[in-house]
Amino acid sequence: MKFMFMHRTNTHWESGASPSMELVRKVGGMVGEVVRSGRLVAADGLRASSQGVRLNFANGKRTLTKGPLVGNNELIGGFAVMKVASLDEAIEWSTKFANAYGDLEIDIRPATEPWDIGLGAKPEGLMTRRYIAMHKATAKSEAGTPPTEAQVRGVTALLDEMTKAGVLLSTVGVAPSRTAVRVRNFGGTKSVVDGPFAESKELVGGFVIIDMDSKAAAVDWATRYADVLGEVEFDILQVQG
Repeated sequence: MKFMFMHRTNTHWESGASPSMELVRKVGGMVGEVVRSGRLVAADGLRASSQGVRLNFANGKRTLTKGPLVGNNELIGGFAVMKVASLDEAIEWSTKFANAYGDLEIDIRPATEPWDIGLGAKPEGLMTRRYIAMHKATAKSEAGTPPTEAQVRGVTALLDEMTKAGVLLSTVGVAPSRTAVRVRNFGGTKSVVDGPFAESKELVGGFVIIDMDSKAAAVDWATRYADVLGEVEFDILQVQG
């Protein structure tokens, strides 16, 4: 079973702060352990929301809000990682997704690269950047309502187009929050709460996707990861096709 460990950000990281080398070492140690086990599927951090945008699609109309963003309904229904030349290009691909899928909200933010946090230099001549477009959960997705045939056809055609254009790097969908678990680590106390979750106001800070044997194993890993990150909130989401 694949689980996405999605952690929330806070005002410290939203200010554009870079992690300390000690934190980089500790996180690298835990992720490296998963890499060596062969269970790591993906891992990424997101830059501050001041570098991104929020797109809201309703009744065929698009509303664009520039960052910094304020948390509203931050339950994630899925996301795509794309390699594009600009934020504007990421916006246009995300708009095509909404045209195929229907009314929804999408946050787009740059992925964190090693050179963003002082680990090496940006490759010379690199003209693209990775952006993560996260679409929010809806009442239908939370109810487990499958997409219509028209939605499947439209999204499949778009993903084919993005793949041929060399834009699409990966996509992930997540199951309804009733299958999720939330781990909170604040004030020296950890709590574990089963979904469903009505909402989450804090913006996403990053994620790790791991192939685990069970939900219990996923919770155990998340609690250990919380010790590394400090005061943090995790949603443990089941990945679906």
